[in-house]
Amino acid sequence: MKLPHHPGRVMVAAGSQLAADAGAEVAFAGGNAVDSAIAAMLVSMATEPGIVGMGAGGFISIWAPGQDPVVIDGFIEMPGRGLQESDFHQGLDRVWLDYGGGVYTYVGYGSVGTPGGVAGLASASVHYGVLDWSELLGPAIAAARRGFPLPTAASEYLEAARDKVYGWDPPSYEALHHRDGRPIEALEKVQIPSLVESLEVLAAGGATEMYTGSIADQIVAAMKDGNGIVTAQDLAVYSPITRHPIVIEHGDWSVATNPAPAVGGAVMAALTLLAPRNHEPFSPPWLDEYARAQEAVLGFRRDNFDAFADRAGVVSELLASASRADIAALHGSSSTTHTSSVDTSGLACAITMSAGYGAGAMPAGMWMNNSLGEIELMGGDPHALEPGTRLISNMAPTVARHEDGSVLAIGSPGADRITTSLASTLLRYTDQGLSLQDSVDAPRMHIELGDQTIAAIEPGLEVSAFPTRVFPHHAMYFGGVQAASWHPKRGFEGAADQRRSGGISVG
Repeated sequence: MKLPHHPGRVMVAAGSQLAADAGAEVAFAGGNAVDSAIAAMLVSMATEPGIVGMGAGGFISIWAPGQDPVVIDGFIEMPGRGLQESDFHQGLDRVWLDYGGGVYTYVGYGSVGTPGGVAGLASASVHYGVLDWSELLGPAIAAARRGFPLPTAASEYLEAARDKVYGWDPPSYEALHHRDGRPIEALEKVQIPSLVESLEVLAAGGATEMYTGSIADQIVAAMKDGNGIVTAQDLAVYSPITRHPIVIEHGDWSVATNPAPAVGGAVMAALTLLAPRNHEPFSPPWLDEYARAQEAVLGFRRDNFDAFADRAGVVSELLASASRADIAALHGSSSTTHTSSVDTSGLACAITMSAGYGAGAMPAGMWMNNSLGEIELMGGDPHALEPGTRLISNMAPTVARHEDGSVLAIGSPGADRITTSLASTLLRYTDQGLSLQDSVDAPRMHIELGDQTIAAIEPGLEVSAFPTRVFPHHAMYFGGVQAASWHPKRGFEGAADQRRSGGISVG
């Protein structure tokens, strides 16, 4: 059942100003926080190449006033229904990207998992929005039709990925280069005519066009030509799942985040629960103790979560240990974009979408994910899972409600830095008492596990628990937190992370 219409204003924080303004536009048309977040995310998916794409997957966390919070799982599934064994392990190219310290990943049609993002957004629209689906796609269609500026964050990623990820597929190459072969640079216009056509089809025919309609036909045909394993059956049977979120109590806040089979929410919750209580927040002693907590939680995640684990059981173990502040027990055991929105009714919505590092494939003008090729999540065999299995994810879109009626929506991109960036920002806001923007702007720390444990930090933090790798300035490496809050007396507060060119808007 759709929520009742709320004429109040809406605050949106998104991955770009273009996306945030789209959310405000929908709010002015009568949309609520969910409508605005969906519209903003659709613009991001259409206009942030390399960061995300229409062939992404993700999660939508929603907390409506007077109701229990929910998470709509529209994440990526393992495809391959109806194929022979000989059809697997093709269409894959292993490449090295000089990004975030360097990473190997697989690209090509064989790296594409069944995309669930559009289906997840459509489900949220049906059950929690007030406007028609076609109205939510309007800003994305308009942006694609007139051409959109290449976001700065996308340009930074494309410096590492333009040739290896987006250079092998002719439509992808053409979309990101001028006619004379020069790369399109930051803020220069990108135009993709076939994307406009596909978005118009989605608006007129609904999200089902991507799963059983004409867009699905184009995706399946491209998969066959490129030795991919997403089949017509995979698309036809894909369905979003509504899940009960992880809910923790932190001071006067109830915090709801992404549950299993994703793991990001549990890791973020554990990092919040393990915040030191015996030192001034973010003082040097606090940071040293928190660095050790990060090491324990991230080590537990590395050692216990993989694509084949009993993720629900491991999540329970992690949260139980964190609730007891039992760090000893824990030692024993890419591309993404986010939108947050709240409105004056107290409705909060947080959406995180990911296309991995990108497959480089662009059927129907829509860039596809390479989620099967994310080696750090899938291990060495991209095609090892049973078809229909939801993939593992670090994403943790989070909504929270205070005893005084305030609501908060918050989330971040950033691979394994999602959880540390979110927990740090949340603790700045709830424990240190900073404003939302100051909490987002504050320097961050992320513990890197390897042959030697390293504390990666931004300028302004003092850490002595581990050797440090100090970045010269705020860096895209530490995510891009987008947050929006509403207080019954003080009104709206929004924060956009300039590490990734975020934007805020009110409608």
